[in-house]
Amino acid sequence: MLRKPSPWARRLPTSSGIFHFWLAFLLGQVGLLRGHPQCLDFGPPFQPPLHLDFCSDYESFGCCDQRKDHRLAARYRDIMDYLDLGAHELCGGYIKDILCQECSPYAAHLYDAENPQTPLRNLPGLCADYCSAFHSSCHSAISLLTNDRRLRETHEKDGAHFCHLLNLPDKDYCFPNVLRNDHLNRNLGVVAKDHRGCLQLCLTEVANGLRNPVSMVHAGDGTHRFFVAEQVGVVWVYLPDGSRLEQPFLDLKNLVLTTPWVGDERGFLGLAFHPRFRRNRKFYIYYSCLGKKKVEKIRISEMKVSRADPNKADPKSERVILEIEEPASNHNGGQLLFGVDGYMYIFTGDGGQAGDPFGKFGNAQNKSSLLGKVLRIDVNRPGSDGKRYRVPWDNPFVAEPGAHPAVYAYGIRNMWRCAVDRGDPVTRQGRGRMFCGDVGQNRFEEVDIIVKGGNYGWRAKEGFECYDRKLCHNASLNDILPIYAYGHAVGKSVTGGYVYRGCESPNLNGLYIFGDFMSGRLMALQEDRKTKKWKKRDVCLGSTESCAFPGLINTYSKFIISFAEDEAGELYFLATSYPSAYVPHGSIYKFVDPSRRAPPGKCENKAMPVKTRSKRVQFRPLAKTVLDLLKEQSEKAARKFSSATSASRPDRNSSQKGPSKKPASPAAGSRKTLRGPGTKKRARVWSPGPQGKRKMRRKTQGRGVRRSAQRGRAGRGLPGPFLSGWLVGGHARGDPPRPVEAVAANRGL
Repeated sequence: MLRKPSPWARRLPTSSGIFHFWLAFLLGQVGLLRGHPQCLDFGPPFQPPLHLDFCSDYESFGCCDQRKDHRLAARYRDIMDYLDLGAHELCGGYIKDILCQECSPYAAHLYDAENPQTPLRNLPGLCADYCSAFHSSCHSAISLLTNDRRLRETHEKDGAHFCHLLNLPDKDYCFPNVLRNDHLNRNLGVVAKDHRGCLQLCLTEVANGLRNPVSMVHAGDGTHRFFVAEQVGVVWVYLPDGSRLEQPFLDLKNLVLTTPWVGDERGFLGLAFHPRFRRNRKFYIYYSCLGKKKVEKIRISEMKVSRADPNKADPKSERVILEIEEPASNHNGGQLLFGVDGYMYIFTGDGGQAGDPFGKFGNAQNKSSLLGKVLRIDVNRPGSDGKRYRVPWDNPFVAEPGAHPAVYAYGIRNMWRCAVDRGDPVTRQGRGRMFCGDVGQNRFEEVDIIVKGGNYGWRAKEGFECYDRKLCHNASLNDILPIYAYGHAVGKSVTGGYVYRGCESPNLNGLYIFGDFMSGRLMALQEDRKTKKWKKRDVCLGSTESCAFPGLINTYSKFIISFAEDEAGELYFLATSYPSAYVPHGSIYKFVDPSRRAPPGKCENKAMPVKTRSKRVQFRPLAKTVLDLLKEQSEKAARKFSSATSASRPDRNSSQKGPSKKPASPAAGSRKTLRGPGTKKRARVWSPGPQGKRKMRRKTQGRGVRRSAQRGRAGRGLPGPFLSGWLVGGHARGDPPRPVEAVAANRGL
């Protein structure tokens, strides 16, 4: 079947000269969906894992795997069985070409499938000369290729009309022109870029309504659950189907120290599951608390999951591993990681205030202090001195007098979010590298790779530059420099990310993706394997053309708090529109590459079943998808058109005798015009979950509209009157909130 005309196109008066303008505008809105490769299942193209025997032109990149290729070959044989020997030779090539357009990376354009609210064509869009030659030679085969009544009625009588029905407005995309267009095919399958070279990625919203979500981790137990920690001290369980359990996994609100202040850095800051969690049920937490005499501390504890409920922590199982006094309320660190060596790594801040003013050289350069450090401990064995951990024998400063033996690296200001690289899925290259974002003071933010015994320079250095010039001139030449640093024109508080090693977006493999809390910018670093240097790549969201797939969005809440990966290695980030620990404006977003995906079935994950006793709360997205926004734009344009045409009509009652009747309101008329199947029709939606499990589901038009207006979007400032005159200085690991003037003048003081 062919695309149905839009409801308002049938109803609006065609006599008005303004009609053609608005019709062109509406078609232009639909045209925004063009220009991006897409398959008939509303997903991006892929590289087939196996050779395609029939549609071999698309075996390097397209929309068919071997199974679909076999189905098309079987249909081809069925059609050819109806033709005589002469038709075999004359029409075989045409029929094969036409059938194989389902495998084209531009199948959505050829079959009018960009808009999921309209039916697909039965036959692909053919260029005029090709269509004419096909009709002239093989018109008898058309009835075998399609069951569309209009096509079958016209194919014997009028070849010109038949080809008109298969015409595509954009000549670049009709077959076979689409194969010859170098502009379209030059970068086919690579990450799309805008005119500035920004990588065009899209998002799906996977969770919302969270209070400053600071961490999202998985247990590595095969269940594919993920655990999301809020700054207030509550941890929630999310299941593979996207639902959240009604009862929290852990609730430590009574122990965790935090406040509603915007930018307060204290709270529940870190969560990590033991590598052997499936057997020992152990996990570890990092949070701020008050000790005796109301001394502020950071506490690292071990806990266990309840034997009765695998989705609940045992509240009585907490064993304190380590406590460190905090001289100030900011720069609390907060990361816990297990390295590939099985040891736990703890990342602490320098103690707070500005410029690490503690002692002669500051805490970060003092190896006897546990602040401003990367600590490495063995939590599987108790120490000989009564500690609940043992120091690994090969820690770098075990034998150094005065140094704390748990120190693994030092010279750190306030590392916020670190991650261990899983390594290339095939070569394992990069496995075990530890990436961190270290929040700067006044000028620079940096990204580091942690090495054993490394000195990262703070407070002598900030980024690549000197901070304390006296210390800097006397500093060791062996200080570890960042792999990347950026100034405060780009952002003022780095949020460390992950190296992408997932399955669903092959183009992203090896990219270190991170962001900035204050500016809301997303960035990526790409390594040159020859020079070992890292090149920055900007990550942009906002191209309607790139993200016009069902279920995808191109907006997010501005303040990027953390990054995460699920058990399969797919990448996410956590953000909020209002950075207060008590405001439920936090959301979680998953990255999606709209240019290329993995072959169907490759990324299927069979999650181990887990018993749930708590009620499941189904996820309800708040963010509007790109297709929702396009639909709203089209409807808005239609209303404007309806109002304009109503105003241009002469009043029928003006010539009547007696009092004239009051004309109907144009707005009311507009609403009446749009009411009907075009407005209430439900859309087919592609849910970009694990490959091979994308299903078509039903989605109503206005879901999430009421609350989405309350949420911040990327690039917006801090919302609400609460922040008038206030700004976050170092956010949840920088400095306490101060007046805007003070922050702008000298962040960190």
